[in-house]
Amino acid sequence: MGFSVKTFVLFVSLVFSCLKVFAAIETHEFANDLERKRYQSFIEEMRCPKCQNQNLAGSDSPISIDLRRKLYEMIKLDKSDKEITDFMVERYGDYILYRPRVTPATYMLWGAPVALLVIGVVVAIVILRGRRRLAITQVSQHLTQEEQTRLNSLLQSADKTSNTNNTNNSKEPRS
Repeated sequence: MGFSVKTFVLFVSLVFSCLKVFAAIETHEFANDLERKRYQSFIEEMRCPKCQNQNLAGSDSPISIDLRRKLYEMIKLDKSDKEITDFMVERYGDYILYRPRVTPATYMLWGAPVALLVIGVVVAIVILRGRRRLAITQVSQHLTQEEQTRLNSLLQSADKTSNTNNTNNSKEPRS
């Protein structure tokens, strides 16, 4: 009895593992290589409406099969890329495109990466300036009394020379 159960299980597993062999393979005849490339480009760049994040080329859902057939027919009718894309977007919305068009509805989608980059740069600058100020104050706190006196005198002399330069420049006649 044990041998026949093993044989049955083996038979059933072989049958189920070979079901993919019987799957239909789509074949399309194209007049030239350009049509074939356009078709491949469309099925790779358009999203299956039923499957999430899967293109038409990789989906076996009935809707993707219908869409591939419709794309083939439209290419055979010499429809332009814009006409094909407009038809698909009109019928299924911008979701079908992996790279949606820039429209008022998608401004945030396209602008968010740039805005986040600018915000990140501003935050990094603010943080770095704060760290530099903190480092300067920490260094000045660790100075000996003699070093602190010397630093103050240098800063005062620098202020005096910059003030005298500013007053000398303002006294010179402008031409």
